[in-house]
Amino acid sequence: MKQLIIKLVLPLAIIAFALVTKWWYVLPDDAPDSMLLGFPLAFVGDGWFTSMSLQIFVVEFIIDYLCYFLLCFSIVFIVNKYIIKIKITKILVSTIWSLAILLVCAWLMIFCVTEKQFKVTRDWKMQVLDGGFTFTITNKSRPELSNYELKKH
Repeated sequence: MKQLIIKLVLPLAIIAFALVTKWWYVLPDDAPDSMLLGFPLAFVGDGWFTSMSLQIFVVEFIIDYLCYFLLCFSIVFIVNKYIIKIKITKILVSTIWSLAILLVCAWLMIFCVTEKQFKVTRDWKMQVLDGGFTFTITNKSRPELSNYELKKH
């Protein structure tokens, strides 16, 4: 099982984490409306200190990746134990790892090009206005704030 974790589960978790996520359209307290990404917790969002900036929340990022890892581990474990024994070929391993490394490099380029602010955790309250699942390679346009009924605190 150790071989499956290193050769299959780890890169599959990276691929799933990089490609499939949830978008959140939120209204933070004392800040403009923002788009956040992450599942089950939002770990990256619009920065408020300059245009084209990002806020990255480290604890949420770690929790999100662990959830993806556990999901991939569970699927591989169940398939390997109860459905069919998984045979790992060198071509499969090299293909999956190449795709995972390519996606990590793409995310690193995005994080290096934009202004970013790393925070340990999200330290502000927010009202979630909308959300949904998406592929990160698709462009989700920001909804209009006027389309939502806002709650008064």
